[in-house]
Amino acid sequence: MASSTRSLRIGVVGYGHLGQFLVEKILSEGPEVGLELAFVWNRNPDKFKGVVAEEFVLQDLSSFAERRSDVIVEVCHPHIVKEFGVRFLSKSHFMVGSPSALSDSALNQNLREAAQRYNKTLYVPSGALWGGQDIQRLSDSGALKGLFIRMSKHPSCFRLTKDVLSDWSEGEGRRVLFRGSVAELCPVAPNNVNTMAAAAVAAGALGFNGVQGEIVSDTELGDYHVVEVEVTGPDGFTVHTVRRNPAKLGAVTGSATYKSFWNSLLVCKGHGGRVYLC
Repeated sequence: MASSTRSLRIGVVGYGHLGQFLVEKILSEGPEVGLELAFVWNRNPDKFKGVVAEEFVLQDLSSFAERRSDVIVEVCHPHIVKEFGVRFLSKSHFMVGSPSALSDSALNQNLREAAQRYNKTLYVPSGALWGGQDIQRLSDSGALKGLFIRMSKHPSCFRLTKDVLSDWSEGEGRRVLFRGSVAELCPVAPNNVNTMAAAAVAAGALGFNGVQGEIVSDTELGDYHVVEVEVTGPDGFTVHTVRRNPAKLGAVTGSATYKSFWNSLLVCKGHGGRVYLC
């Protein structure tokens, strides 16, 4: 954990919409909340020209340790988590913005072991998940019996690895694209189901194989994404929440999730050697 007498140095890996938002927030508001930018990396560095000062740009991600970050935030792709996650944790706390990568059980275990070995924290942001801490407490107490999450979006908002949406047309309405375990779902829509992955982390007793998910294409959802969570406990206990997250057409991430990510980052001050939902 960094000393409270200095700012936490943040490395940002990825410069899409979310990465740009975080970099701008750190540069503009970071000094007020004890954060400073250590580096930003992107697969295509041309995106930085005229926008980010050269001193902050990291050309080779393998050289991340030279920037001495306290926290590294990944906001680009699960492949980066797989390739660099353990290395990141060997030097810094690591906030995984693509928790769908954790559906790979071997990678999940390797990251947990690395966090423990290096006494670093693997942070998992809640994103668009509502009630994550409550789910985690229910799971930790042994009372969580079932968890189901449905994410509904306009078809232009999905980025799928399988060709199941190429034939969509405006006005077709609602279409269920996939239903099954979150472990099965994450490889199909790795950029769309990070909320489900965060829920699977919260529901540790059930895990990625035990948590059930469904993704729905709906051409009526032009202004927002819908996230429904159904929690089942003992003796007939149930909770059903519905969150409408404002989003533009084609947007993978809802607008409210940006602020949620920023709030999660503010929590990342070191919780040593474990996985922490933030």
